[in-house]
Formats: sequence, structure tokens, C-alpha cells
Amino acid sequence: MWRDLWDEALAGVLARPGRTALTALGTVLGTATLVITTGLADTAGAQIVSRFDELAATTVTVVPTPEDGPQAKESPIPWDAPARLIRLNGVESAATMTTLRLPDVKITATTVVDPLAAKGTAAAVVAGSPELAAAVEGRVIGRFFDTGHNGRGDRVAVVGRNLANSLHLADLRQRPAIFVGSQSFTVIGVLVDARRSAGLLDAMILPEGTARKVFGLKAPESVVIDTAVGAAALIASQAPIALAPQKPELLTAERPAEPTTTKAKVAEDVRALFVLLGVISLVVGGVGIANTTLVSVLERIGEIGLRRSLGGTRFSVASLFILESSMIGLIGGILGSSAGILAVVLVGAVKQWTPVLNIWITPAAVLVGAVVGLLAGLYPSLRAAKIEPIAALRVQA
Repeated sequence: MWRDLWDEALAGVLARPGRTALTALGTVLGTATLVITTGLADTAGAQIVSRFDELAATTVTVVPTPEDGPQAKESPIPWDAPARLIRLNGVESAATMTTLRLPDVKITATTVVDPLAAKGTAAAVVAGSPELAAAVEGRVIGRFFDTGHNGRGDRVAVVGRNLANSLHLADLRQRPAIFVGSQSFTVIGVLVDARRSAGLLDAMILPEGTARKVFGLKAPESVVIDTAVGAAALIASQAPIALAPQKPELLTAERPAEPTTTKAKVAEDVRALFVLLGVISLVVGGVGIANTTLVSVLERIGEIGLRRSLGGTRFSVASLFILESSMIGLIGGILGSSAGILAVVLVGAVKQWTPVLNIWITPAAVLVGAVVGLLAGLYPSLRAAKIEPIAALRVQA
């Protein structure tokens, strides 16, 4: 019985190939959307994760451990901190960085003054080691100060892009000078980008040797470390020992928390949004299948009446139309999942991404297409099962 129904249903589907193709189109689009959105969400998520990890999860900052007492002691970070840390396996670059506090400046604390302007511009003054530009992944127009400037305590400075714009520093070839209180410094470069420390774009950066000579800086305030991917946790545990081997507890290594939960939530939200679009497409496809199957029932009333008069049961008639609609949904699921996989691969090739697709998505999409077809055929099949032989003869007459 079931084999006969299967053969008849297949013959019914293939009897009108054009109608079948148009009917299956909605299911094709729906399942293709599900596969594409799921695949692209996973693929794009993997790219986002890798880029996030490269920047955020590879930064370690070492600072003095907060003191319990009312007065903090001198920072235990040594001046040769970059040289000590670069020897650790997994450290790409390291630099010291200190925000200067200048209470003796008469204008305002840490105020940078443009001598051509009527008023000064407030900005942070930062002292750093020559490795600072590399440690924060900075990009400089002009040049960054080097070990020579640092060792001699030269009065040179690099200003952040935003500060340079507010001071109207355009041409470095004219060797512009800016003032911190009454102290003048020659600008040798403009920091136009700092991926790991965007605050430096608003600051004036001096060599730490100059800060020691001019402002009496006693010790570095912090160390910024750029690590290899996956080495942040190890470096965070080793850095205090390398910098203060006698009392590593005086230093605290800070690193970003693992963004596993956040990344999973973002991927989940993106996937949920696009899966909703796929479900809507599937609903539209299911309505199309139901409509076409119902039209087929009305067109084949005579055939249904003949089946019933020859002994066909209501169940067999209903099963025939359910099988036909399920076949259309199955065909749409196969074509849609294939198109979706192809689209994910093509997008990956164009964007130079590695395509990521869960192994279960293809059979799941095919199954979803078949289920949509089955559900869409329920009502038309019930209508067909209720047709009596005498009613069919009247219609044919």
C-alpha cells in the first residue's frame, strides 16, 4: 500500500514540473536562508573572535598593587622593565607609561600651552619609554623618540592626533614648540593611531628620561605588554616576578577577562535574528505549498471520487496528498540547503574567511523542508479525505 502511494505521489509531483518548481521555491528560499544565516553567523563570529583576541586578549598591564595605608609607596617598577619583559617567551613588546601629575604648574595641572593661542589647552602629559609606540600598536607621523632622546633627557615630545589638531600643529618640519607651564618641548611626531591605548591620542608624550630630568619622575607608573595570542595568562603570572623578583606581590598584572560569554551572546543574538528571517521565508513557502495542494485537490475531485468508489479509504486519499506536499517540501529542502552551503563558501572566498558550518545544519535543513511540506499538506489532505464519491460524480457531471 505504502509503496503504491509513494509511486502515485511521485507521479503526481512530476506530472506538473513547472508548478512543482514554483511551489518548492518558497521552501528553497527558506531553507537556504537558514543555512546561509547560520553559516555566515558562525563564520563571521569566528572572524570577530580572532580579531578581538588579537587586540584585547593580548594586552597585559602591570601596575603597583594598591596600598592599604593612606600613603602609597614609590612604584616598584624598574626603569629597565621593557628589557626584562622582552626576554619572556610570548612577549611581543613592552613599554613603561606614566601620567605625570604636575601641581607646580601655575596655569593648571598638566596643561599644555600653545604660545600662539590666547588660552592653553588642557591635556594629559604622559612619560613613556621608547618602546611605547610599538607596545600600543601606534602609528606616528614624523618620528617617535628613541633611546638617544631618552638617555639624554632631550626636550622633545610626541603629541596625540586630537591634541595636535587643537593646537593647530600641521607642519613638523618647522619644528614647532609647545609649553608645559614655562617648560618648552620640540614636537618631533604626531601619534595618529594607538589601538591599545586610545587615550594617548589626546595626550602629550615625553621620553621618561626627560620626565626624570625636568619633572623629577621617580619611577614608572605602569607597564604595557603586548603578548602573543594565547600567552596573556602566562605573561600575567610571570611579569611581576620578572620586574620585582624579591617581592612580586608588590605588582599586579591586569589582563582582560575572557570574552567567552560575551562572544557567545553576540553570536546567539545575530543567529536568532537571521533564523527568524529564515522561519518567515519557510512560513511563506509552506503557505505556497498548502495553496497549490489545495488547488490540486479541487482539480482532482473526479480522481478522488473514482478512488473512493473503487474502495479507497479516506486515510489513503489523505496520505496521497500529504506525501505529495512532503515531497515538494523535501525537494525544496535539498535544493535550499545546497544553495545555502554554496553561498557560505562563496562569501568566505570573497572575504578571505574560513567558512564555518555546523555538520548538522544540512540534514536539519532538509528535514525542516520536509516537515514544512507535511504541515502544509494537512488541511488540503483533510479536504480531499472528506470528498464523497457521489459528490465527485455530481461535480464531474
